[in-house]
Amino acid sequence: MYTTINTLWEKGLNKSEIAKTTGHDWKTVQKVIRDINNGQLWPEKKCYPRILNNYQEQVVAWLEEGLSGVRIYEKLKETGVKIGYSTVKDYLARIRKNDNIFIRIHTKPGEEAQVDFGYVGYTTDQSGKRRKTWVFNMRLSYSRLDYYEKVYNQKVETFIQCHINAFNYFGGIPEYVKIDNLKAAILEASFYEPVYQSLYKSFAEYSGFKPLPCRIYSPNDKGKVESGIKYVKNNFFAGRTFKDEQDLNQQLRDWLDKTCNCRVHGTTRKIPKAVFDVEEKGKLLPLPSAEFKQAQVGSRKVYHDCHIFLNYNYYSVPFEYVGKEVDLEVSGNLVRIYYHHKEIAVHQELKTRGDFSTNDSHYPKYKRISQTEYQEKYQVKMAQIGPYAEQVFFCLLQQQKQYWYKSVQGILSLNKKYSADIVESSCKRALAFDVSGYQTIKNICANGSYNLPLEFQEEAYANCQN
Repeated sequence: MYTTINTLWEKGLNKSEIAKTTGHDWKTVQKVIRDINNGQLWPEKKCYPRILNNYQEQVVAWLEEGLSGVRIYEKLKETGVKIGYSTVKDYLARIRKNDNIFIRIHTKPGEEAQVDFGYVGYTTDQSGKRRKTWVFNMRLSYSRLDYYEKVYNQKVETFIQCHINAFNYFGGIPEYVKIDNLKAAILEASFYEPVYQSLYKSFAEYSGFKPLPCRIYSPNDKGKVESGIKYVKNNFFAGRTFKDEQDLNQQLRDWLDKTCNCRVHGTTRKIPKAVFDVEEKGKLLPLPSAEFKQAQVGSRKVYHDCHIFLNYNYYSVPFEYVGKEVDLEVSGNLVRIYYHHKEIAVHQELKTRGDFSTNDSHYPKYKRISQTEYQEKYQVKMAQIGPYAEQVFFCLLQQQKQYWYKSVQGILSLNKKYSADIVESSCKRALAFDVSGYQTIKNICANGSYNLPLEFQEEAYANCQN
């Protein structure tokens, strides 16, 4: 109604005309126009207090404990609240959708750690160069014990090494590691079917933990580690200066051991190190007997010769991937090549430089023809012109061992302009004068000398047959 009346009013209709057009009472039209002129384009929505607003804090606490909607309904009935289950169900749905309210997730000792990177600006490395710097944080969700490490990139190799260092610091491994949708670990962010970066997945399987990706646009899923990143930025990096990389690393480790993990945590009101030692340390999974050996990973573009370049050597890839970017992984003396997470080639790693590892099946079929088959194919084509053309083929094969096919292709192309008889006669005359080149035969065809009489030199003919 408001939109219709507003539109007609803007078009210049008076109140009577609008009332007649819309069928509304004149006084109603007048009221709407008055509201529009006062800046109120829509009727005010009346807010009715919900009966459960007074119990919101308690309802959220019950949700955090994992109680179902039915159980919360029963609890409310026990406290004397007169309400139907459908009202409770609707109220719980509104709470879960409310951006200002989130359900706190409780975990058991040793069950979960959360990891993330945080950008901390530029710092000076050991050579004196100013470099972009991130801090890696792994936080145990139960005790809130932290591990921090400075890094200069977020590559998967760095990500894995930070995990290894954190596990060694804790002396064990949690059952789950909750990761943000970092490119290092998750290639395609999907809560239900995450595609793990193959190296990170192998590391997780080797170490015994299960990666647990966060849901997209759900920061509360990793709220503990986000608080950890904020804490280290505000309480360590803010206001401090570092001589170089070594100084930063030393100050960060001292602060981690003497301040960060020994403070009273703002949420739990307990000391993380004390909770870890008493309740969580014994619940962690044991460290593997040998440290995980990281594979070399990267990406390469496939050249037009169906090969990629790696460590000064060349490895073949199926021809359909020419020009595309492929991923590779080098481990256990094997080079594995992937395209969109699918393995497309495997090679033994070459130990020298400048060598080729080529799988002939990676070339298209027409490129895989053998030299003998290639020669036979052209011999047949020349024989179809005539016996003298076939003899020219054998002569070219002897005289031009590497490039015979170019001359043969040239002679065959003469059939486009001249008949097979003319080309055959030209080949006969060329052989009589002990020549077999494409240009000579072409000239004979062009000047018509193939019609001239000649005394055929049997010796020249015989030379081509030997």
